[in-house]
Amino acid sequence: MSLSVDRRSFLRYSMLAGGAAGALGASGVLAACSSGSSSSSSGGAKKVQLSWIKNIEFAGEYHALSKGYYKAAGFTPDPDLVTGGGAGTGVETGLTSNKVWIGMTAPQLTAPVILQGAKLKTVAATYQKNPFCIMSSAKSPITTPAEMKGKKIGVQASNENVFKALLTANNLSESDVDKITVQYDPTPLTKGEVDGWVAYSTNEPITLAAQGFPTATLLFADHNLPLVAETLVVRQETIDSERDLLKKFLKAEIQGWNDAVADPRGSAELAVNVYGKNLGLKVDDQTKEATAQNDLVVSADTKANGLLTMTDALIAENIEALAKAGYTIKAADIFDMSLISEVYQENPDLKKA
Repeated sequence: MSLSVDRRSFLRYSMLAGGAAGALGASGVLAACSSGSSSSSSGGAKKVQLSWIKNIEFAGEYHALSKGYYKAAGFTPDPDLVTGGGAGTGVETGLTSNKVWIGMTAPQLTAPVILQGAKLKTVAATYQKNPFCIMSSAKSPITTPAEMKGKKIGVQASNENVFKALLTANNLSESDVDKITVQYDPTPLTKGEVDGWVAYSTNEPITLAAQGFPTATLLFADHNLPLVAETLVVRQETIDSERDLLKKFLKAEIQGWNDAVADPRGSAELAVNVYGKNLGLKVDDQTKEATAQNDLVVSADTKANGLLTMTDALIAENIEALAKAGYTIKAADIFDMSLISEVYQENPDLKKA
């Protein structure tokens, strides 16, 4: 069984050795932040950098575009969705070089850049849970971190730090497991060459199931590493100088994601037939991923407070998780939920139970 697997999780959410080396070196961050010029608008359109290709992951943005939510919020022309994920296209790079207005990323990528001097803030979080998981065969499932002891776990080089953080968070050491350095195609798992595989819960398990290989997944977020993902990050100067416009953008985002959660199939059709029409995506596959994605977007907290929000408790958990990954940072230096709180206060009808 040979598989062609979407590498998005590994290119995007990896905690690279050397901290911020995967985003910008220290001198690069400071130089970019001091450029003073901005090209975050193209022909008047605000540039929104995605964390990956235009697949189902950005369903909320597709609904906001197709249903005119951005336009209604005053964005004329519509925001320009910029594909990300490749070398040199990290969101933090785009923000610190003033090439994009807002971007979608993750705390473990933003924190090291802030620690090196960049003035960036996370203003919303689409995924309440990071999709990283340990994937195993349904016939021999790994259901707890302790069950990894003595097992062969396939770990991609780019994911070694996040895997180490999972071990540390669960009182395990590297000597407790047999870590096998692997590439991205999970075929070794299907052949029994490894017992577990670092994967993305909304992607590889669905791909393998379609190939007739059912799996079990152990979410990092459910086992002491509760990092959020698909966070919306901006420069501090944007909050200071364009607060009202940023709030209007967040309102459109919430509207779009409310629609995306309510209609996985419609979201898949937008991804396949409109925004990602050149990617060879399949509606059935994207619908399955959209349904799985909803479990990460919707939580008890978002049902109470609204989509894209973060509670103080979740923020505290993320700060603790970042520390376990080697990034000691204060909550106020990376998170600012005041804008989205104001959006919901001013638009209570946005909250969907």
